[in-house]
Amino acid sequence: MIRLIQSYLIDFTCIVAIAVVIYIISMTQIVGDTWSIHVPDSFLQLNTIFLSIIIEAIPFVLIGVLIAGFIQIFVTEDHIRRLLPKNRILAVAMSCVVGALFPACECGIVPIVRRLVSKGVPIYAAVGFLLTGPLINPIVILSTYMAFGNDFKMAGLRMGVGFIIAFVIAVITSFLFKTNQLKHSVEDFQSIASVTTKKISFSEKIMGMLKHSIDEFFDMGKYLIIGALFAAFIQTYVSAKSLLVFGDGIVGSTGIMMGLAYFLSLCSEADAFIGASFRNLFPSSAILAFLVFGPMIDLKNTIMLISAFKAKFVFVLLFLITSVVFLSTIFINFL
Repeated sequence: MIRLIQSYLIDFTCIVAIAVVIYIISMTQIVGDTWSIHVPDSFLQLNTIFLSIIIEAIPFVLIGVLIAGFIQIFVTEDHIRRLLPKNRILAVAMSCVVGALFPACECGIVPIVRRLVSKGVPIYAAVGFLLTGPLINPIVILSTYMAFGNDFKMAGLRMGVGFIIAFVIAVITSFLFKTNQLKHSVEDFQSIASVTTKKISFSEKIMGMLKHSIDEFFDMGKYLIIGALFAAFIQTYVSAKSLLVFGDGIVGSTGIMMGLAYFLSLCSEADAFIGASFRNLFPSSAILAFLVFGPMIDLKNTIMLISAFKAKFVFVLLFLITSVVFLSTIFINFL
């Protein structure tokens, strides 16, 4: 109990300390005017980008941790066994379809996937849900349609190609990994959730759901902050124009756009508008790679995944996503 309280205090103190630093940095212009302290413009730009990423991601993380808390309290292993097909191909297909209908950001979906896996969902089915959730949900498709001038071609390609890529990666994962790949054992989650097996009232279940949601938020929030800081640093100090030099040819342009998608760490509900701005510089297949790769995996998402799953699994998944997306979009260019 004492260790648990200490863990909460450390998490809370870290987040408060980071919030104080952010506030101080945000007030540097006033401080500079008062005390004649010069703060580099690039540092202020880093602060602005960092805050924009956090503000953009926090609502989806909150939704994600609430859903994770609901799953922890109200969804049992028996429910999972009854709903999920035993055949791995059917299970992957079902998870991809459910993910496609589920409006989630790549940040908010990580705690949901971790909780599903702890409840007995096979890792390959979880991967299908993880990849399609931020990529093909109705909000993302609508924003893509609008970003490309009310043209359904790119939105349709993003939806169709993204679904196939997610399905293929999840099937490959089913052959590579047989265990759940959680960083913490299932027994740890079960010990936390042991109270749910008792006869408790609905109001107590709601309180338990909120408690688990708070736990998830503090657990995932610090990694979101670290990932957002890295992404803001790269956006500030690595010039996009310098990357465009290597973007000649279909291979180079596809690689550059995938690299931008990874390091910019944009929210999938808004990345289509950024991708559309590159239409005059890169071919459509490279833009498609940007739109498919980013929601599946990016820098802040990678850090959050490493906090929940074994590092080997995360890096293998990163390699699979990169390889399949790259080869698929190159192939599409020649059709």
